[in-house]
Amino acid sequence: MRHELQRLGAGLLLAVSLPAAAHDQWLASRADSHAPIGVMGDHVHKQGEVMLSYRYMRMFMEGNRDGTDTLTDREALNSPAGPFMVVPTEMTMEMHMFGAMYAPSDRLTLMAMVPVISKEMDHVTRMDTEFTTEAEDFGDVVLTALVPVGPLVGPHRMHLNLGLSVPTGSIDERDDTPAGEDSLLPYPMQTGSGTYDLRLGATYLGQAEHWSWGTQGLATLRLDENDRDYTYGDVWDLTAWLARAFGQQWSTSLRLAGTVWEDVEGRADELNPRMIPTADPDLRAGERVDALVGVNYYLPGGMLAGSRLALEAGAPVYQRLDGPQLETDWMLTGGLQYAF
Repeated sequence: MRHELQRLGAGLLLAVSLPAAAHDQWLASRADSHAPIGVMGDHVHKQGEVMLSYRYMRMFMEGNRDGTDTLTDREALNSPAGPFMVVPTEMTMEMHMFGAMYAPSDRLTLMAMVPVISKEMDHVTRMDTEFTTEAEDFGDVVLTALVPVGPLVGPHRMHLNLGLSVPTGSIDERDDTPAGEDSLLPYPMQTGSGTYDLRLGATYLGQAEHWSWGTQGLATLRLDENDRDYTYGDVWDLTAWLARAFGQQWSTSLRLAGTVWEDVEGRADELNPRMIPTADPDLRAGERVDALVGVNYYLPGGMLAGSRLALEAGAPVYQRLDGPQLETDWMLTGGLQYAF
C-alpha cells in the first residue's frame, strides 16, 4: 500500500505542476475555491471571517476480505485467524458533522468539528443465526489551527493543519448479542477513540481560469492509552483532486484518497478475540484507495450569499485488509458551508 501512496503522491506532484493560471490572483468567490466536501480543513479565512458547516456522511460495508481476497461468510468463520463463532456480514455508518471556522488574523484560522455518529452491524453465527447491533453517540471533537505558508506567488495557497482530537466519543457502547445482554461492542462499533490524538498535515490549493486542484496529507498519531487499556492504530491519509469550474457558481471534481491504518495496540478485557474478528486487535489494520466524484454549487447572492452546497460520492478502487474484516462498498458526503 505504501507503494500505492507513493504513486498517488506522484499524481499530486503532477497536479502541482499543472499550467500556470490565466489570472494571477486567488479567487475565493468560485464554487471550486473550496476542496470537494469530503476534504476538511482545506482552506483558510481572512481576519474576522466566520464559516459554519454541516456535513452528512454515509458509508456502507458488506462482505469480508482478507488481504485482497473476498471471503464467503463460511470462509470468514473458518479463517486461519480463527476459527470464529460469529462474523459480521455488513455495516452502515452515518455521521452528522457540525463545523465552525474563525480567523482571528490573516495568519491563523481556527476550526472545530463535532461529529454525531450512528452505526449498525449485521452478523451471522456458526448456527446461521442472524442478529444486529447498534450504537449512536458523539464522536471525538477535533480542534485545528490552520496556518498559512507563504505568501505564495499567484493563485496558489498552502497551509499547515495542526490539530488535536479530543476523546469526547464513546468507548463504552453496548448492545444485546447471543453471547449475552448488554455486551460491550467490538472496536469498529465504538464512536470514539478514548485517546488524545495529534492530527498533523499540510494542504495545497492551486487555481487556473477554469480549473483548480489540490492535495492534502494528514497523519493521526495516538498520544496515549484509553481507559480500556487499548489504543487505536495510527492513520495516514493522502488525497488529491482536480476540479473544473463552470462559471462562478458550479464546479465538478475528481478525487483520489489513500488511507493506511494500523492494528489496535492492547486489548479491552471484556472482548474475546476468538469470538468474532472485530474483537481481535490484531485484525484491524488495512489499506484503501478511493475514487470519488463531486459537485459544488456557490450562491453569490441572496440571504445565503457566500454559501456552498456540495455532494461527493465514491467507492474503493483498491483494498487490502488484515482480515477477516468488512470491506467498504461505497461512501457519500453532502453538506452546506456558510461563510460570513
